[in-house]
Amino acid sequence: MKQYVKTIIAVSLTIASLGKASAQVPDPNITLITNINVFDGVNEKLIKNANIVITDNIITEVSTEPLMVAGGKVIDGGGRTMIPGMIDAHWHMTYCCLLQNVVLTGDIAEVAISGALAAPDVLMRGFTTVRDTGGNTFSIHKMIERGDIVGPRMLPSGPPITQTGGHLDYRPYTSVPTNSGDSNWYWYANALMLQADGVPEVTLRTREVMRLGATQIKIAAGGGVSSLYDPLDVRQYTKAELEAFVEVADTYNTYVLAHIFTDDAAQVALEAGVKSIEHGNLLSEKTLKLMKEKGAWLSVQPILNDDDAIKFRDPESTQKYLEVTDGTDRTIRLAKKLGVKMAWGTDMLFDAKLAAKQGVFVAKMKRWFTPYEIMKLVTSNNAELIYLSGPRNPYQKGKLGVINKGAYADLILVDGNPLENIDLIGDPNANFDLIMKDGKIYKNSIK
Repeated sequence: MKQYVKTIIAVSLTIASLGKASAQVPDPNITLITNINVFDGVNEKLIKNANIVITDNIITEVSTEPLMVAGGKVIDGGGRTMIPGMIDAHWHMTYCCLLQNVVLTGDIAEVAISGALAAPDVLMRGFTTVRDTGGNTFSIHKMIERGDIVGPRMLPSGPPITQTGGHLDYRPYTSVPTNSGDSNWYWYANALMLQADGVPEVTLRTREVMRLGATQIKIAAGGGVSSLYDPLDVRQYTKAELEAFVEVADTYNTYVLAHIFTDDAAQVALEAGVKSIEHGNLLSEKTLKLMKEKGAWLSVQPILNDDDAIKFRDPESTQKYLEVTDGTDRTIRLAKKLGVKMAWGTDMLFDAKLAAKQGVFVAKMKRWFTPYEIMKLVTSNNAELIYLSGPRNPYQKGKLGVINKGAYADLILVDGNPLENIDLIGDPNANFDLIMKDGKIYKNSIK
């Protein structure tokens, strides 16, 4: 006789009372989601007609067999596609949504409140985790973890560190020359960014950032676009200084990520031990091959001179932006061809309307990748980069960026299949019918 297997996950509460039998009561900590097609974050082939059980905040079962829960909540997915919560590997919670002049002339309360107000929108766009790559976001991170505010998981880099005259040295032109002890600018004092020059100061500042609660260290090691005193071609920090950053990060069992566009800066940083190059739009084949040899990551953003191009008031920044965006297409194509490890992020800065297009910037990657490659990039690939922070990663109890047993219940139900139509990701309001983070449902519009 044919044997049919039915997996039953029973949760019961036993009440001993005068010899009566035990009783079952509803358990709000268990959720069963049925009738879904699952992209597990790794494999291109969907798990068809699947069912998933979530216990507390962890996925405890993924099966194509019928599942039942005793007392748990049941959601019929209606044939929708389930994907892991997405990860933005280059996000700025405190820089994303205020105009640059407000950031530079406001105060820490204004900037912090703006970041806290931005956090729920990030989650509702389907990004359940962000690697925050610069800014004083420690309090926002703590408040999200406590449940005081809604937002994604955060891996804060804390204040990015710049040299004098480097990218992120936004002090007024008249701030230099300085006298000993007078360079503690307001935003340095409030840890929105920091300055360090020389090995002793680099060592001190890196330790201070780790003490504040950083999960990894962000530095500016090459010229930038939005800053005024550093041409793109300049290499920032000496090799000895770069090695000091890396050594201190290593003592904390974590790593350094570096803002860099050009070859010279990237090659020295890689030789010093930097593990993640942010941007890299102007890198040559030689440098990309070195990255592959070193096992370093290229964290790319689909920043182009298109309808979403950033508008700068000063002509110098505009010219630098055009030069950088001219290199985006070539560098991503070449890095893919060479097999360099790549992560994806947005680097949204100073524009709330642009930040709202976070999902659109996922879809823009179709210029270089298939929908499956894109979805893998923004889930399990980005998670692999995040794991470089080792024990500093605050999310050790489950896995990120995947859907399998033991993973965090960070889940999105999409009305449609993004592995066939990646543009679905660009309109989360219309296409994301369920958003769950850490086992808690934040949106459920399933009828």
